[in-house]
Amino acid sequence: MAKFVSYQEAAALVKDGMTIMVGGFGANGGPNELMHAVAESGAKDLTLISNDGGKPEKFEHCVKEIIHNGQVKKMICTHIGLNPEIAQKWFAGEMEVVLVPQGSFIEKVRAGGFGLGGILTPTGVGTEVAEGKQVINLNGKDYLLEEALKADIAFIYGTTVDKYGNVAYEGTTRNFNCMMAYAGKICVVEAENYVDVLDPDGIEVPGPVVDYVVCGGAK
Repeated sequence: MAKFVSYQEAAALVKDGMTIMVGGFGANGGPNELMHAVAESGAKDLTLISNDGGKPEKFEHCVKEIIHNGQVKKMICTHIGLNPEIAQKWFAGEMEVVLVPQGSFIEKVRAGGFGLGGILTPTGVGTEVAEGKQVINLNGKDYLLEEALKADIAFIYGTTVDKYGNVAYEGTTRNFNCMMAYAGKICVVEAENYVDVLDPDGIEVPGPVVDYVVCGGAK
């Protein structure tokens, strides 16, 4: 059963050099207050796996904080246009950035969560995306071998959580959260609401996947 902890206790799980995976899309449906706590923790040399770097002008707290603080050594993401500071740090040699096509990104996360070594995709064949990657021909068609993405800790958001750690969502807050929950050795959920028991039909991340829950104050 998931353990309910404070933001500070959850952030203390992050150690220097870890790989963390963070849900959200432009910080919408992201564990934004958890990221604020990680920013305050001072953990450094992190590898960040996230769709993007947050939307600075809309969200006070989100992954943008750990990027701004210089806590991120490497970022694996699908785009960086929402947060210009990423490009600035990248071009200045202060942070490594690996761009992955969005469809391939979530499939790599899925593969990591379900014990697969990777995926085969035609996306990126013949482009810069293919540089350094193995190309496999199946039935006359070329595919890139994209390795799975996994993390030491997956930080995700949930609209509502129950005492068993089951998680339910509203609308687009599902985004990458549901799949990332499986891809971390540890899964930490920031939930906006708490109920004693969720309707089983509404559960999208089951409690056995969740290790820790922080409830309240989600943005």
